[in-house]
Amino acid sequence: MSSLTYDLTLAGLSVGSAAALTGIGLIVTYRATGVLNFAHGAIAMVCAFVLRQCVVVWGWPLWAGAVLTLLVLAPALGVVLERFVFRPLSVLGGDPAQTLVASIGVFVLLVGGAALVWGQGARDDAPELVSADPWGQLAVVLVLAVGVGAVIRRTRFGRELRAVVDDRQLAVLGGIDADRVAAAGWAFGSFTAGLTGVLLAPYVRLDPYGLPLLVMEVVAVAVAARMRSLPVAVLVALTVGVAQSQLTRLHPSGWGEPLLQAVGANLFVVALLVAALALPRVGTRDALPRTATARVPTPQGAWIVAVVLFLLPLGFAGSDLHTSVQVPALGVVLLSLVVVTGRGGQISLGQAAYAGLGALFTALLAAGRFPGLPRLPELAALAVAVVLVAPLGLLTGWPAITRRGLALALATFAVGVAVSRFVFAQPYATSGLSLDRPDGFDGDRAYYVLELALLALALLTTRALRRGRTGRALAALRDHESGASAAGVRVPALKLAAFVAGAALAALGGGMLGMGLRAFDPAAYDPVRSLLWFAAVVVLGADSTLGALGAAALLVGLDAGARGGVAAALIGVLAVLVGRFPGGPYQAVRAVAGRLRPSGPTALTPLGAEVRQRLRTSLDAPSSTSAPPPGPLSSTPAPDHEPRARGAGGRTTPSAGRAVLTTHDLHARYDGFTALAGVDLTVPPGRITAIIGPNGAGKSTLFHCLAGTIRPARGQVRLGDRDITRLSPHARTRLGIARTFQQLAVFPTLTVAENVRVGAEQGRIKDPAAADRALRLLHLDGPLRDAPAAGLPTGTLRRVELARALAGAPGVLLLDEPAAGLDTAEVTALARVLRALAADGTALLVVEHDLDLVADLADVVHVMTAGRIVASGPPAHVLDALDARETAV
Repeated sequence: MSSLTYDLTLAGLSVGSAAALTGIGLIVTYRATGVLNFAHGAIAMVCAFVLRQCVVVWGWPLWAGAVLTLLVLAPALGVVLERFVFRPLSVLGGDPAQTLVASIGVFVLLVGGAALVWGQGARDDAPELVSADPWGQLAVVLVLAVGVGAVIRRTRFGRELRAVVDDRQLAVLGGIDADRVAAAGWAFGSFTAGLTGVLLAPYVRLDPYGLPLLVMEVVAVAVAARMRSLPVAVLVALTVGVAQSQLTRLHPSGWGEPLLQAVGANLFVVALLVAALALPRVGTRDALPRTATARVPTPQGAWIVAVVLFLLPLGFAGSDLHTSVQVPALGVVLLSLVVVTGRGGQISLGQAAYAGLGALFTALLAAGRFPGLPRLPELAALAVAVVLVAPLGLLTGWPAITRRGLALALATFAVGVAVSRFVFAQPYATSGLSLDRPDGFDGDRAYYVLELALLALALLTTRALRRGRTGRALAALRDHESGASAAGVRVPALKLAAFVAGAALAALGGGMLGMGLRAFDPAAYDPVRSLLWFAAVVVLGADSTLGALGAAALLVGLDAGARGGVAAALIGVLAVLVGRFPGGPYQAVRAVAGRLRPSGPTALTPLGAEVRQRLRTSLDAPSSTSAPPPGPLSSTPAPDHEPRARGAGGRTTPSAGRAVLTTHDLHARYDGFTALAGVDLTVPPGRITAIIGPNGAGKSTLFHCLAGTIRPARGQVRLGDRDITRLSPHARTRLGIARTFQQLAVFPTLTVAENVRVGAEQGRIKDPAAADRALRLLHLDGPLRDAPAAGLPTGTLRRVELARALAGAPGVLLLDEPAAGLDTAEVTALARVLRALAADGTALLVVEHDLDLVADLADVVHVMTAGRIVASGPPAHVLDALDARETAV
């Protein structure tokens, strides 16, 4: 081995060892608590600063500073975070989206706090704890990896740790002290973060922003290890470190030289991009806590106050006005998060990249340096930049099609980091690129007026995307993605549209910010800004345009009027309180106000008011009326749904002209387990078909194959003569196949009427009265129609879900455990409505455990066992045969 190769390998092992420490800490924390700790890099930075403070500033011996930093401060910081930030979240259910917001809040808080305490400048005198010789660092990594692996696999604590991660509540019931296990995991994870920070600080830029981001870039090693395997994490870290070091030997020439050099110097960023986008995803649950993205009621007169406050800077002069011009521009950027995150419920940690691209493209176009395009006036350059950046929203929108939660957070963060490293750091973007303001708007006051006009345009665009049909579809996507798809919402296309619109708004705001500063500054759009902006929008009301404007004023105003870092620290404090107040500061204020408000007379809920009105109506009716008073679920079909045809014995007969839903030789497998083994099924129109069987028989799998949420391994699903086996759920809905869910699939942030309207709109029903008919059929009109779905009782929500399905005028209705959570009266009323629907010609398939309901309701019953239909026929015949078999056994 040549001397150069050997030296580069040693340097790579040194870098890889630090990356391996990060991977070990992240994996241990994740396995102990289920939290992907985005604050890992910030903890590393704080520990590095504290060690420098002890040794360089206070003159302590190195060993004393190291003991305080690594053995006291770092573990204590982890225990404090577990106790006061993440334990409340685990008690609430451990929603990974809420823990994500909290961990980002901790990151922002620590970064802002460090900027306040130590300033924002870089330090180059950090003490060296371990020599530059990589063998010492590598030995530390290997000892830690082997020790942690042995503890996890061979000790009682390791078994307890795995049990807590698998199911915290079940582990507690089994006698495990989950809090102790989680605290130990956090303490060790913070120790490894601190060790990483003090090892890296002497060789990199030690500042509150650079080191945390550098540490977070190497999260790729933990993702590549699927957040489980320590050996894989160490191997990946060392391999990437050595490869990155060896790539410095390459000296490419030509136009691609700067980019290739950037790739060689940022191989961990490339690994992060590949790990986030290509490898199996980590965390797939909800996009964001719905309480954090729900619509926040705007106080009366709030918009008037906001308009007055935004007009006040027109009376400023000098530096005050120069600072004020940043507020509308940042407000437009944050409005992009209102569309993507607040309304669409999608995590986006890369919006600063699109804002920076908007500023960069505007500057290049205005300077005549954009390839293939002539020099443009500044305002035209801004417009063209927005058009060019908008399609790039697909960079984060495309991963969102198949990713949610932590996986989507990693993907969008990776894209943002990659754009920062490989675009903003290139010479054409950093060689003094200036940006003038449009002609006639050169002065601060005139430019501020232009910004207000563009802000008003952005507000109108955001309003259009939050209201009407598109707004309801986005809210449905946010509240329940599977339910939205079942209602006919084209989920993939809508996600892409939300990210494209968000990229366009961010680019507009970024270009405005660049013209306000008269230059393109890459540091203004670094990935840390993305995390700060995301946290600010979420905690101040993600679905509130007024909250976005307030966040912009807060971020600019606090950092301009005080020492840098105040705004980040404040936003961080609010974000870490998400465990106490999941709805953010608005919920906290409402809770305090509710406690201070004197108690008044008790008011009825909308449901109570409806019941009271019905009771009054029934009592006032003539005594000769024989019809029973309406119950919680209508037992009488509306005039538009009167039965058309009846067969012998009151059973319905198939209606002519309706397509038949059939399956042929359907097979489905999961990890080697056969869930369906050659199922043939016919669901005819005008009849009610039921499927029964024990748990694990394949009923749910068959149901999902019919609905489109699972694609069978072999066989066909046909609607009439059309093969729909490969069609998505929303495509099947638009062909007339509607479904309900065993676990309620309603959209809690929408009203009852809006829930039903989503089904009519996305089902492409042109009749505007379709939603009203469904509301009347299920007695959801009156006061209930304008009530938010959140908080309504289960029986009412079942009606809402069924009404949404019926509003699309389906020919086939798939019902998964429709009686779950209903009382006897509600079940009886539901059965009458379903019979009426079948009499109207609808084909109904019911998967149900309530055999009494099946006997009373179904025309044909199929019994499933081990993925096969083993018996079929009329209910009385099939159920009597089952009873006889059970008696014989």
